Amino acid sequence: MRRRTLSLEVQSADRLNSEFLAAALWRRAASLVDDPTTTLFFGRTDHDDGERWYVGRRHVADPHGDPVVIDWRADVSRAFYRASRTERFGVVRRRRFGIEAGRITAYEDEHLTDPGEREQRSEILAREIERPRVGPMRDIVATIQPEQDEIVRADVGTTVCVQGAPGTGKTAVGLHRAAWLLYAYREKLGRAGVLVVGPNASFLDHVSAVLPSLGEVEVRHTTVEAMTAVHGAVRATDEVAVATLKGDARMAEVVRRAVWSHVATPTEALVLPRGSRRWRVPAYEAAEIVTELTGRGVRYAAARDMLPQRLSHALLLQFEEAGDSPDDRVQDAVARSREVKRWVDAVWPALTPPQVLHRLLSDAAFLAACADGVLDAGEQALLLHPKPARTPGASRWSLQDAVLLDEIADVLRRTPSLGHVVLDEAQDNSPMQLRAVGRRCSTGSATVLGDIAQGTTPWATPSWDVSLTHLGRTDAVLEILDRGFRVPAAVIEYAARLLPFMAPGMSAPTSVRDDPGSLVVTHVPAARLWPATVTAVRHALGAEGSVGVIVPDAGVARCAKTLAGAGIEHHVLGDEALPEPVDLDAPVGPRDDDTAAGDGAPPPPPRVSVVPATTAKGLEYDRVVVVEPTEIAAAEPDERTGLRRLYVVLTRAVSGLEIVHAEPLPEPLRAGA
Repeated sequence: MRRRTLSLEVQSADRLNSEFLAAALWRRAASLVDDPTTTLFFGRTDHDDGERWYVGRRHVADPHGDPVVIDWRADVSRAFYRASRTERFGVVRRRRFGIEAGRITAYEDEHLTDPGEREQRSEILAREIERPRVGPMRDIVATIQPEQDEIVRADVGTTVCVQGAPGTGKTAVGLHRAAWLLYAYREKLGRAGVLVVGPNASFLDHVSAVLPSLGEVEVRHTTVEAMTAVHGAVRATDEVAVATLKGDARMAEVVRRAVWSHVATPTEALVLPRGSRRWRVPAYEAAEIVTELTGRGVRYAAARDMLPQRLSHALLLQFEEAGDSPDDRVQDAVARSREVKRWVDAVWPALTPPQVLHRLLSDAAFLAACADGVLDAGEQALLLHPKPARTPGASRWSLQDAVLLDEIADVLRRTPSLGHVVLDEAQDNSPMQLRAVGRRCSTGSATVLGDIAQGTTPWATPSWDVSLTHLGRTDAVLEILDRGFRVPAAVIEYAARLLPFMAPGMSAPTSVRDDPGSLVVTHVPAARLWPATVTAVRHALGAEGSVGVIVPDAGVARCAKTLAGAGIEHHVLGDEALPEPVDLDAPVGPRDDDTAAGDGAPPPPPRVSVVPATTAKGLEYDRVVVVEPTEIAAAEPDERTGLRRLYVVLTRAVSGLEIVHAEPLPEPLRAGA
């Protein structure tokens, strides 16, 4: 199928059509890249009517166009994931195939109509879930569970919020839902676009291969920082109290007032010389036009664009009363005249987001007027820059400032909306960040993923109801995933000791894995901390799979130097470049550095990753070595956030966890140890 696609020639007399067809063929060829590490299919269903379907990652047809393998997203594939003895979906037998290095090595059959067959857990399923992993996150099409499949196949008009404890597969579910939506609603979402928003560049690097492996090469991945950086580069950092205030939902009203306060009440008439006469729009009539436009509910810049035409229309009425017969060309000429432009600039000036925010954060009187009744005097003082830049262009914006700039940009002109947005680790987004994401799917839908217990920012949400309100999605359906497939029982039970202290009422996931995993806690003298870390890493390397060494952020350089000195190849997370700012209007297609099918895959990364504790969220490793848990927790601004950070760190392991510490462990982890 791929060779056939690559053999097609683009023939068109029109250059634009040629480029469009070439891009379409590139996307088609890229979606047909074969993965040598797996097979074309992983399952089969035999039905009451004699039909037999092989289920795989994508649709495969023979030279006549007849299906050989059906896409896992096709409606007929639903039976493979959902069929049970109580609801068979017409399935008589379900077969799963075991795959090793691209070869089928085993298979299992379930006879759903045989009452004498004992129901048991699939060994193939268990092996696939627990299979060692190195490199980016894998797709889970062969292991999607019924409760996950229900979320994946939720209708395009439904916003779904998934509360998922560590290891329940919420990230994978969100990505697979994006792939399913693009399959089921290709025409709609192909035009409107799909966006994945993650917490940091390391996370995006980890998940970036999932959708391409499913044939979806057009989905953009970004962070909130990169998404809002189109309005101003982030070059500064706010203190916690300031950052929290800038992320408060009340700031939306403050910046709205800041923008609209620039509209002045006309005090002078508009005078237009034309021929031998001077035509006037009296100040009172112009004021009525301005008032009507400000009350229409449209964006600032859109209303400003209407003002010259409205003024021109008022003048044309006078021309007609004087016996003239002006047409649309005359009205446009008047609207573009120097006199009208000058009058509009004086009453309704053109604004840019940096211009508005710079004034708001550097002019105490202006901030007080905009924040009256919204922020108290102390909060206003927090917002003001102690040494404001002389011009908006010289300002050093923080991440929170970039989000405010994005809010201002939306007050000026409506932000383009996509068809669907997947927002992961949503519990850590501030209200203003949630508003920024919500604007990108205002006419579409969203998949919101997270875990309240893993909220590690000072502004972490107290509940999904609060987050969904700020996102503008109060009609979202809340789904809960509590069966842990990734984290073994020994690890999750240990980490769950923290829950009563940092997330009362939140229950730990139930691990459904047969392998309980391994847990080792090693206490050493301070002088032996790093040598003991090297020993733990060497021990982890003795087994298959990836190794994550999670350390306090302040210890990253020391850890990397120690591992290098011991001759252990590794790479350091957090060095990844942020994705480029997302232009929602830019098409997605082949770039100069793309090949038609992604040939020449990069070499696999080192098995060992040094991971700053603040970057660990959303990542997974077969074996994890955690260094100094107490220091990791103490680096956060308060005890609750520190314990939540530690909970995230302890739940990154798929097979085994070793803790190396010199300082005493936090009290919750000592209890019952």
